[in-house]
Amino acid sequence: MKLNQLLCSLMVCLLPLVGKGQTLAKISLDDVVPSKFAYPISIDLNSITELPDSLLTLVIIGEGQPYEIPFQLDNLNGRKLTWMVKPIEGRTSYTYELRKTENKRVGEQFFSLDLSEKALVIKKEGLDLWQYNQGLAMPPEGVAPAYARSGFVHPMRTPEGLSLTRIQPSDHYHHYGLWNPWTRVGYKNDTIDFWNLNDKQGTVRFANFVNKTSGPVYADYKVLHEHVVLKDREVPEVAFTEVQGVRIFAEKEDDSYYLADISIVLNTNPEDSVVLQEYRYGSLGWRATELWNRYNSEVITSEGLDRKSADGSLARWCIVQGELGEDYGAVVMMSFPANFNHPEPLRIWPEDIYDRGDMYANFAPTKNKDWVLDSGKAYQLNYRFLVSSKKIGPEEAEEAWKHFAQSPITIEKF
Repeated sequence: MKLNQLLCSLMVCLLPLVGKGQTLAKISLDDVVPSKFAYPISIDLNSITELPDSLLTLVIIGEGQPYEIPFQLDNLNGRKLTWMVKPIEGRTSYTYELRKTENKRVGEQFFSLDLSEKALVIKKEGLDLWQYNQGLAMPPEGVAPAYARSGFVHPMRTPEGLSLTRIQPSDHYHHYGLWNPWTRVGYKNDTIDFWNLNDKQGTVRFANFVNKTSGPVYADYKVLHEHVVLKDREVPEVAFTEVQGVRIFAEKEDDSYYLADISIVLNTNPEDSVVLQEYRYGSLGWRATELWNRYNSEVITSEGLDRKSADGSLARWCIVQGELGEDYGAVVMMSFPANFNHPEPLRIWPEDIYDRGDMYANFAPTKNKDWVLDSGKAYQLNYRFLVSSKKIGPEEAEEAWKHFAQSPITIEKF
């Protein structure tokens, strides 16, 4: 998604009129890692033109006639133009032209958002893929109300609509699908647990939507979360905040997978630092579907480890996948190289947990060391989930991770 995530070359130059419309920029991607999965690329549009996107067309150049491809503009932080690079067998370089046009065709918008009081659902052509829950979810009847919380993802679905997450299981009522608390946090000369809700030390709550968009390339949202101290407080106190963003990419022509880019920005108060203390789990947790157990699912890490040996190991990526009745689900969790403590330690539940071997997985950056967040500063973590309805092999996972984590590109202007 960002300029420092691609192993390619970007050349921007002013050119004369060529074909349909005026060519404003030529964009070249070289030495592209072959892959079966498409991936997003973004460029800074302001460095090329101040024209509005309504006057722009993006075409791919190659064998045969150039043809238009959809793009989407992000105006939240500057102007970022984003499109999907669709792999072509045997090709390791791609050339695009950004053109000014008077007859732009409206791109087909196959993503949509469905917002209610309780949740925001991202859909692809009407099928639910991803649900963010901003409403307060109460625990089952008879369970302590302290287990209630807001601000979590459930269901995270396969491209065919099957859930890959689970909330409020009887063994851990504080597990909420895909969620992001921290277990041991040093704050104001005390240690606060934001993870184990029934201890009533702290919680995480939804505060507001920052933005939400949909279009022909992606759908996304950003939300503000507050990490709230309850311990010894008559009035809950916000220790630090988090802006969590999710952007879903997919191909219209391929219904077997999609990408979920997850960004987590932690912001401390101007007066108080925070220490995310060493602990065996914390950060972006994933309680997987109850359909998975040690007999029908597996873990494969970037270092070639399986579920028996993955816990506590360091990894760039981790595959978690298995049978869903007669169907299948797979997720490649990817860590961005700039993340704290990358390659990151993994927290993977052992195979014999609760006899069945229920699945829990996450990158736990503070599993083996403290992370000091100085006062008045922001710290970011970036992850990509490749979610598939088909089994994924290690080679495919490695190729997908390289597209996520590539080195800076160069921009040459004329």
